[in-house]
Amino acid sequence: MKLNEIQDLIKFVAKSGVSEVELETKEVKIVIKTPAGKKPEAPVFVQAAPAPQAIAAVPQQLVAPAPTAAPAASSAPAATPTSDDSKLITIKSPMIGTFYRSPGPDKALFVNVGDEVTPEKTVCIIEAMKLFNEIESGVKGKIVKVLVNDATPVEYDQPLFLVEPH
Repeated sequence: MKLNEIQDLIKFVAKSGVSEVELETKEVKIVIKTPAGKKPEAPVFVQAAPAPQAIAAVPQQLVAPAPTAAPAASSAPAATPTSDDSKLITIKSPMIGTFYRSPGPDKALFVNVGDEVTPEKTVCIIEAMKLFNEIESGVKGKIVKVLVNDATPVEYDQPLFLVEPH
């Protein structure tokens, strides 16, 4: 199963309002759960084994050792106000993995300080279990600060960017 198919499945489940979906093939197992009685905002994504075709499209220089424990991760970045400045929004890591600011070593950065972003704009990639997940901003605004260095490990819910909303 390709990464874009997985992302489409997560978006479909989020819009449909179901509380749990489980899909299993020879290569991958996906479980998406949402809180009962609430509109799903951040479904949980669990993958038992990576799909081999997703690895082939990634330059070898970006492949890093897989984290040992990444049992659950949400599919969308969390955007919440920071405590220091209530007008700024924090884009947080939706998973454990390795943070990359560009799609490849010789490629341009996704975003820089001062860049305008839209909710669909990819701001970084987080590699988890040899899958490269494009992280969208989820907000409209201007990047004020990058909080993580390129090619460093990140934890679930770790702040990545500060955004001034528009």
